[in-house]
Amino acid sequence: MTKSVDEVRADIPFLRTGIIYLDNAATTPTPEPVIEAMLSYYHEFSANVGRGLHRAAKRATEEFEAAREKVARVIGAKPDEIIFTKNTTEAINLVARGLGLKRDDKVITSLFEHHSNLLPWQRLERERGVKLEVVGSSRECLLNPAEFEAAIDRNTRLITTHHVSNAIGSVQPVEEIGKLARDYGVLYLVDAAQSVGHMPVDVRKIGCDFMAAPGHKGLLGPQGTGFLYAREDKISALEPLLTGGGIVEDVDLHSARLVDPPQIFDAGTPNIPGIIGLGRACEYVMDIGIDKIAEREMELTRRMLKIAENSRVEVYGPRGLERRGGVVSFNISGLSPHEVASMLDELAKIAVRSGHHCAQPTFRHLRINGTARASVHYFNLESEVEKFVELVGEIAKELGTL
Repeated sequence: MTKSVDEVRADIPFLRTGIIYLDNAATTPTPEPVIEAMLSYYHEFSANVGRGLHRAAKRATEEFEAAREKVARVIGAKPDEIIFTKNTTEAINLVARGLGLKRDDKVITSLFEHHSNLLPWQRLERERGVKLEVVGSSRECLLNPAEFEAAIDRNTRLITTHHVSNAIGSVQPVEEIGKLARDYGVLYLVDAAQSVGHMPVDVRKIGCDFMAAPGHKGLLGPQGTGFLYAREDKISALEPLLTGGGIVEDVDLHSARLVDPPQIFDAGTPNIPGIIGLGRACEYVMDIGIDKIAEREMELTRRMLKIAENSRVEVYGPRGLERRGGVVSFNISGLSPHEVASMLDELAKIAVRSGHHCAQPTFRHLRINGTARASVHYFNLESEVEKFVELVGEIAKELGTL
């Protein structure tokens, strides 16, 4: 049964502070059922995973592994294709370091990426001589599959793009790029930090080989959690970032035989309560209904875009809702993004983000220093968005310039 907006809001303790929280692209508040799932670990079976035969260790292991199945259901994958990480950044780095890319291998990405999907490839460029090609020319920060196709050559090993821009909100044609990658026999990695939990995501439909996502954004899960989807015929090609305890079958003085994926990526003691919380968060968003979340976010975004009706406010990204996620990035003429964010907070406890949003190449492309960014989730109210629109208009009228 779909959870109502009021039911979800009642589940989120943070909202009781009276904040109007429009910073969901950075992190989302955590619902009580997710907190309770983490607390149950500490209260009832606070043991390590995979390392004991007593009942607490068995239950901890069962709950931990059950989270793989819950994550897999959200994205249309299999549990054995889910690798736990602490965030999207670690998941992308796992692919970057684990594929064994070498000199003259080419990686193609876009200039609209979050730094987390740019810096790992820059490091390979410096350290290993991997060729990094960056494409993108759209003023709306939309990816053009033809630009990727033109960049592919016989040395291309990987294409990597985001699904939804955290900086601008543009929804990218990931299925078209996925088909292109398959046609040319190139691997495809999708940064789904701003799409998983916000809209329906199906890795089979997209056709990606890898997908990275966090627990603490669209999924309403705890910080310090995330995952990498690796297609079953590609996961064995990845070397783990870490080796050590908990991933071995047998160890000698100069060699070791390791366990199979995905557990091979679980070296050391993982964030057990966090991963259990992530599993519960996946159940929670599925109880709401991801289709319902997407539908509501689209309506809230439509209302937020009314700020563009003011001549002193500039909104960036696609004008059509069909190419937008629940992110609206804007500036008020004559004011810095930080001034705008501070005024919204001080005047009405409205929380938005300001700055370059870890996407400096995007803003250099747009020839601006940054933006104020408002981003929604299912729990946001129409009245909250209306208050935001009204106050942005008042600030622009009083302090903005033409």
